[in-house]
Amino acid sequence: MQGVVPAAGEGTRMRPLTADKPKGLVEVAGKPLLTHVFETLLGVGVSELVVIVGYRGEQIRARYGESFDGVPVRYVTQQSRDGLADALLTAESKITGDFVLLNGDNVIRANVAEMVNRHRETGADVTAVTEQVPLSAAGKGAVFEVTDGSITGIVEKPEQPPSTLIPRGCYAFSPKIFHACHLVTPQRTGEYELTDAIDLLLQAGRRLETVELDGWCQNVNTPADRAAVRSRRTD
Repeated sequence: MQGVVPAAGEGTRMRPLTADKPKGLVEVAGKPLLTHVFETLLGVGVSELVVIVGYRGEQIRARYGESFDGVPVRYVTQQSRDGLADALLTAESKITGDFVLLNGDNVIRANVAEMVNRHRETGADVTAVTEQVPLSAAGKGAVFEVTDGSITGIVEKPEQPPSTLIPRGCYAFSPKIFHACHLVTPQRTGEYELTDAIDLLLQAGRRLETVELDGWCQNVNTPADRAAVRSRRTD
């Protein structure tokens, strides 16, 4: 499988650290954020890294070049930076089969290999690492809709979360996700959300598998999040 890494955003909440560099190159616990992401993907045996760059993307290209620890790295540029579905479509021509996607601002020390194996074994179109969180945290990002114990949908930042089960920004996809991304319409923010594409697959009856997070995952959006990673690494 290939590993796809969306890393095009400006990282405005990390200012001033991102005033002159992309968020992916901000040091987190002793190494650039993207190095954490790449190491996780290499740990599950990806054959190639496809990195989606945008804001100051030339610095990411210069930092990592054409390979990372012997694994080829290819780059694509998301010009408009209009959401994760839009980002994924910029990489469509580079993807040749099922692939792993890990958001470029996630530091994860968990059972990602289990997720990849589940995806291969089941032939699902989507396999996600998930976590149960407090209700107060559930509406801050994507949340799964759960009916009678089964996942029936997914919504982005709902005012009233339909459950407390969330995805952790780490997925395995079949190429059918690209067709769904092409069908996504923009949200009020103007962004084309990857969660809307996943929801379209669910509504079409496509198979989704989940693996409960065993370990930890820290989304790094703020200086406080950087400190949280340092704290976790010293526990």
